[in-house]
Amino acid sequence: MSAIIAVDRITKRYGGLRVLDACSLKVPRGAITGLIGPNGAGKTTLFNIIAGVTRPDEGHVFFDGSEVTGKKPHELFGLGLTRTFQIPKEWGRMTVLENLMVVPPRQTGERVLAAWFEGGRIRQEERAILGRAEATLEVLGLFAHRAALAGTLSGGQKKLLELGRTMMVDSKLVLLDEPGAGVNRTLLGDLAHHIERLHRERGTSFCIIEHDMDLIARLCDPVIVMAEGRVLAKGKMAEIKADARVREAYLGAASAGMAAA
Repeated sequence: MSAIIAVDRITKRYGGLRVLDACSLKVPRGAITGLIGPNGAGKTTLFNIIAGVTRPDEGHVFFDGSEVTGKKPHELFGLGLTRTFQIPKEWGRMTVLENLMVVPPRQTGERVLAAWFEGGRIRQEERAILGRAEATLEVLGLFAHRAALAGTLSGGQKKLLELGRTMMVDSKLVLLDEPGAGVNRTLLGDLAHHIERLHRERGTSFCIIEHDMDLIARLCDPVIVMAEGRVLAKGKMAEIKADARVREAYLGAASAGMAAA
């Protein structure tokens, strides 16, 4: 299986602290890959570098076969790489529906002169985008909230809305940063279902940072474990559970509980 993301010897320092230490890994195309590890392992920093939020001090990032090191988030978005955040970043004063409708890039109505000369095209585009947004909200169970301000949604609903934004474009890879954080078990089950559906029906690749091992076990194959800024282990969840290095570095005193799970 080819790699949708390849990270080659990425290093990132903050002052005297080396957060990523010549880190290399590959995210398989067409897979749901889990990225786990203790706090401070460098997972979110790596996500930020892949997504173009942070520049590495050394090393290279390849996306879909091309080097993208140093590209801006909007450039990567245009290439099909999208990212969600542990704390959702919805536009709180816009409606739920509007949060989805603004996502597709290069809309004709964004150009000033187009408003004068391409009104018909703009209306046609807006109808298509509206239809896709409403269909997405229907799938996610958020249609009844379409006219509500996004800032009024619950934490779990905001996570669903973030996933919905990735559904408004044809993403090749979605980086999910702790989708389970602060989400009740019912909505977490809904979120997992929609991730599985996108993976199955659209072939979307996912890479997920998550501390909920039940969610990782349900969704992810392979699972990559990071510790101290490097990859410690990679494999199926059963192999990760059985790895003594993982239990020592990641789980510590809780390792026995994971091994028995």
